Amino acid sequence: MDWVPIVFVTFKVVALGTAMFFAIKWHYDQGKKANTRALIRTGGKMVAIFVLAVFGVGLVAFVLSTMLGLDLGFR
Repeated sequence: MDWVPIVFVTFKVVALGTAMFFAIKWHYDQGKKANTRALIRTGGKMVAIFVLAVFGVGLVAFVLSTMLGLDLGFR
C-alpha cells in the first residue's frame, strides 16, 4: 500500500508535464502564425471582460452581504 501514492504521484507528474509541454509547444507554434494586431485586440477584449467580471462579482457579493445584514461600511 505504501507504493500506491508514489506510483500515482509519479504518473500524475509525468502525464501533466507531458500535457503542459505539448500545450506550450502548440501555443508557441500558433503564436508564430498569429497576426500581432489581432492578438493585441483579443488580449484587450479578454482583459476588459475579466475586469467587468471581477466588478460584477464584487457588486453581487456586496449587495448579497448587505441584504444579509453584514456591515460593510468604510470608516
